[in-house]
Amino acid sequence: MERTAALRLLVDDELFDRAYQRLADRRIENWADPFRERAHEINHQHGGRGGYFLDPGRHGLEFRTRPYP
Repeated sequence: MERTAALRLLVDDELFDRAYQRLADRRIENWADPFRERAHEINHQHGGRGGYFLDPGRHGLEFRTRPYP
């Protein structure tokens, strides 16, 4: 797996739902983990929800509803 830069975004539940739906509607690959092993799943760790995807420049983006402890 190639190494990419990463950016983490903390979002509220409503924005998470909208963003995740947009990824699904556009068939953009997304993962529940940064290793890209759990495709099209939502991460439910740390009391929130999260997901990972790549922007068009192949930079890793993570969006979460709760900060890491």
